[in-house]
Amino acid sequence: MTDVLMPRLSDSMEEGTIVKWLKSKGDSVEVGEELVEIETDKANMVYEADDAGTLSEILAEEGDSLAIGEPIARLGEGNGASGDSSSEEEGEDDGSGSGSDSAESPDDDPDSDGGDSDSAQEDEGDGSESGDGGESEAAEPEAGSEEDVDAGEAPAEDSGGGSEADEEGGEGSEQDSGEEEGGGSDSGDGQDEGNDSGEQESGEGRVKASPLARRIASEAGVELAGVSGSGPGGRILKADVEAAAGGSPSGGEEPSGDGDDKAEDAKKGSEEPKSERSASEGSEKAREQGRAETAKGHTEVIELTRLQTTIARRMAESKATAPHFYLQTEIDMSRCVAARAALKASAGEDDVVPSFNDMVVKACAIALGEFPRANGAYRDGKFEQYSRINVGIAVAGRDALVVPTIFDADKKGLREIAADAKGLARKVRDGKITPPELSGATFTVSNLGMYGVTNFHAVINSPQAGILAVGAIVEKPAVREGEITTTHQMGVSIACDHRILYGADGAQFLARVRAILEEPLGLAL
Repeated sequence: MTDVLMPRLSDSMEEGTIVKWLKSKGDSVEVGEELVEIETDKANMVYEADDAGTLSEILAEEGDSLAIGEPIARLGEGNGASGDSSSEEEGEDDGSGSGSDSAESPDDDPDSDGGDSDSAQEDEGDGSESGDGGESEAAEPEAGSEEDVDAGEAPAEDSGGGSEADEEGGEGSEQDSGEEEGGGSDSGDGQDEGNDSGEQESGEGRVKASPLARRIASEAGVELAGVSGSGPGGRILKADVEAAAGGSPSGGEEPSGDGDDKAEDAKKGSEEPKSERSASEGSEKAREQGRAETAKGHTEVIELTRLQTTIARRMAESKATAPHFYLQTEIDMSRCVAARAALKASAGEDDVVPSFNDMVVKACAIALGEFPRANGAYRDGKFEQYSRINVGIAVAGRDALVVPTIFDADKKGLREIAADAKGLARKVRDGKITPPELSGATFTVSNLGMYGVTNFHAVINSPQAGILAVGAIVEKPAVREGEITTTHQMGVSIACDHRILYGADGAQFLARVRAILEEPLGLAL
């Protein structure tokens, strides 16, 4: 078996969230084949498999967040669904060597209490600890009886205190392999343990629920099989269980069953959580009433996405650690306005016409080549200067601001820069931007002119030395050779990290950008 670990898909990624599995359990996986879509701190990325095999186990369900290096799935040997049963048994046996034996004996009596006459069954009991790891899939329909579903409503005690481990361990329950799919060779214990983990089975299949939802359902006595899930793929979430508990009788309805043990379990499962639920409901009502009485009205708490959390952290770190200072000026863009109008008039139907921001990017790239310290960074008490000039452009994404990179902007013409900028903006909107495109910039340009903002101060995208903030182009009166005329003025300001880019350095860089834009012929050179 080969573990598939949560990959590092960006330089600042610390954990990832499973968005969608692109392969199902039992599917064959080839090297380089798309396996799973993961939400990182910057964008949603598709992870391609590094190893080949059969997807025998999915350890992280859609919506789960795991740290870098945590296992999210397991690949077994084989190349198709036909080997699914045997690969599952091998994973559950945990290398005990009895998986092949159990796969060859699907006709074993599922009602037996341990298979004392079969040495292979004894091995299975040792390997899985719960007595159900070696059961073949052929016996699952018999073991997954209605009693399994009923027993899942109340916290079972037959497993000897294993319910707490089940609640924290997710769908994996007590087995090391994290897989619990059939009933056990011990029909009583196997059923209880299987239902403690929240993975009840019925004729319609396994109930999908988050570990927290299972725990709440167990405490509230809610039958997961009767709850409609609102999560990815119909997965039952905390809110779904709370909604079901609020609309059902206190403690839930426990179907009638056989035996005193089941009645005792149902009684414990319904009585103990009742006071907790009453207290919880009371405190919730009190909170709602308190909110209604405030002058601000009702408060809606919105959780940040991973990308928003990362931006908030990095911007706070930048302002707290980088000593910002700002320089600002106005640039006469009259000749750029005339040049762009000429380019637009001569462009074909499918030709890309450079924007004013593309012109600013090109001007900055030229100036960065002449002032290399502006194309560097201050890191760990040292200066870093980069051989490539990569200009990042701030783009408004999905409720967040991202900075994709135009690589080697000093070596590209205006039309090529314009084409790159349009392509990057499209990738950001579609959520298909790649980690190198988000982390390769050596300087950043942020433009809010399209919103009518005439001037603003931007926060440095650390560890870069500076960022240029660009405002709107406004037609203003001006005096030229003693005569009053109109010009197109654009307000710009540069934020500099004073640890590497001093006042004179920043002023010279800004003056060079201004000179290039006021004589745009230099943009074509």
